[in-house]
Amino acid sequence: MAGPKGQDRRVNDLPRPRSSAVFDGPDRAAARAYMKGIGFDDDALRRPTVGIANTWIEAMPCNFHLRDLAEAVKEGVREAGGTPMEFNSIAISDGITMGTEGMKTSLISREVIADSIELTVRGYQFDAVVALSGCDKTIPGAVMALARLDVPSVMLYGGSIALGHWRGKDVTIQDVFEAIGAHAAGDMSDEELLELEGCASPGAGACGGQFTAFEVMGISPMGSAMVLAMNGDKSEVAREAGRLALAALRDDRRAGQVITRESIENAIATVCASGGSTNGVLHLLAVAREAGIEMDIDDFERISRATPLLADLKPGGRFVATDLYKAGGVGVIAKRLADVGVLHSDALTVTGRTIGEEAQASEETPGQVVVRPADDPIKSEGGFAILRGNLAPDGCVVKLAGTERLRQEGPARVFESEEAAFDAVSEQTIKPGDVIVIRNEGPSGGPGMREMLHVTAALVGEGLGEEVALLTDGRFSGATHGLMAGHVAPEAVRGGPIAAVREGDRITFDVEARRLDLDLTDEQIAQRLAEYEPPAPHYTSGVMAKYARSVSSAAQGAVTQ
Repeated sequence: MAGPKGQDRRVNDLPRPRSSAVFDGPDRAAARAYMKGIGFDDDALRRPTVGIANTWIEAMPCNFHLRDLAEAVKEGVREAGGTPMEFNSIAISDGITMGTEGMKTSLISREVIADSIELTVRGYQFDAVVALSGCDKTIPGAVMALARLDVPSVMLYGGSIALGHWRGKDVTIQDVFEAIGAHAAGDMSDEELLELEGCASPGAGACGGQFTAFEVMGISPMGSAMVLAMNGDKSEVAREAGRLALAALRDDRRAGQVITRESIENAIATVCASGGSTNGVLHLLAVAREAGIEMDIDDFERISRATPLLADLKPGGRFVATDLYKAGGVGVIAKRLADVGVLHSDALTVTGRTIGEEAQASEETPGQVVVRPADDPIKSEGGFAILRGNLAPDGCVVKLAGTERLRQEGPARVFESEEAAFDAVSEQTIKPGDVIVIRNEGPSGGPGMREMLHVTAALVGEGLGEEVALLTDGRFSGATHGLMAGHVAPEAVRGGPIAAVREGDRITFDVEARRLDLDLTDEQIAQRLAEYEPPAPHYTSGVMAKYARSVSSAAQGAVTQ
């Protein structure tokens, strides 16, 4: 007998490769007793269990609606014959914490999200997983966990926020960040800024300019991500994700079969073609590592060189995620990638179909102008470039979408923190031609590798966006545009040459040559590094200190080891 009388009866033909060890047999009576006390009956405990890994939080709009969305996912799981069990991880908003000490927690949260989902799924031995993500580090954190677990899995993105409207034009949160700089420069009144902030973020959902590549990776079903957060169709998308998890379980279609080198390269190409965030480099490197796939930043450079910029999306372009949705969604970009020969069309997706099949099935809205034809790209190469040089021997990332400048040489303005740089921008001491250097903001030095949107948006707001350049061992938001180099590696606290820069030194950005250089000899740089004393650690205990000790270089995805 598998257990007490009746306990060996199956209620459907779905496999239970993990949960049977938790709930079957006389020796598991205590486990069943716990669950019966909170509403799970014998029928529910004989079905496959599906972990609903939520990242709901009430402290930001991006994930605010995920609790309701999870209910729809659970309906789909039950309809397909499974028993859903929801649990929660954490979520930190980049946008809300931007420019504060709290921003240091954001990238660190990616590891905590991945760890917490992994631990919960391993602990309860769920048979399948649906992970709900909204914004910032919840997306890569969830996918990293799914790659580690290698069980039948679906990642469901909560969707973008609707556009705001202000004085007859569409606005997003990016406009507010840039308005802060305009206000500091005296070009916007207190009343105008207050009015704008009340319009730019009109409900739940992730940033209006955001777009995710995980549909093209295949771990999210095609067409699911671009449905807006508060669109009435999103509940059905969520129910379908729940049903899909059971279909993947029935077919033993695991995350490891979907997350492959080819599928990650498809995701990289999507970021390149859409002018997506340089954060994609960090996160896709991290996903590759969790999946056991050898990949480095030179792969990103190779793919970006071969992939034209095709989607006219903010911050560098005219349109936002809502417009891409109306144009036909991510599938239109996937079609274009196939047209130019950079899509690995045979890569498997979570639906069981290939990404090539999913792309061909996508319906493009006639006359749409968000995604350009393959033979009429915005630019002939992708949205970012990998630079090296004596300032970044291990590499750095420059976003090319949103700027036409490919070269700048100028005097260094050196700041030991983001706050110090922002103060200089606010006080209008940054001049055209300056090269701003923000250091000790790397994965270990920050710790947490803060985004510099507070600084870069203020520069744009003051009219300096196309007049200065910036480099940092920190990172940039997807809303950043201008000539900016992030992820400079090695970082300052680990002996990177960025620590050798002094006020007034000459620095050259040369994007065409893929170089970032300081006008010093190797011997001079070495001497200065020997003399450099990094700031004392900001944290000596707790999660921040633990992360600072264990995190890898940005060139390796800033993963903990």
